[in-house]
Amino acid sequence: MGANIVTLTSSTFDETVNASTKPILVDFWAEWCGPCKTIAPILEQIASENGDDITIAKLNVDDHGDIAGRFSVMSIPTMIVFDKGEPAKRMVGAVPKSRLLEELSEFLPSSR
Repeated sequence: MGANIVTLTSSTFDETVNASTKPILVDFWAEWCGPCKTIAPILEQIASENGDDITIAKLNVDDHGDIAGRFSVMSIPTMIVFDKGEPAKRMVGAVPKSRLLEELSEFLPSSR
């Protein structure tokens, strides 16, 4: 995983999401998920290019199913943007970088 990506666990999820001073996109993924592997490098690019404005984090649903269940994650990849600790946007499935940036534009000051 890239240096700009935060790895979340069941024990760090709430503290990390609630303490974040900027929006945090959480990628709910699993090792065996092909589309998750497709979107991973895109998320790394977004993290390195927009890290001052948004935090990119990953949560492995196989290891931390309690958190995935809490947010009704039924298919992966599911990405949820948390703003001020609350779920603000949900995206399901792998999408091209341009589409993902479009979806995130409301959270990126440069796009406002």
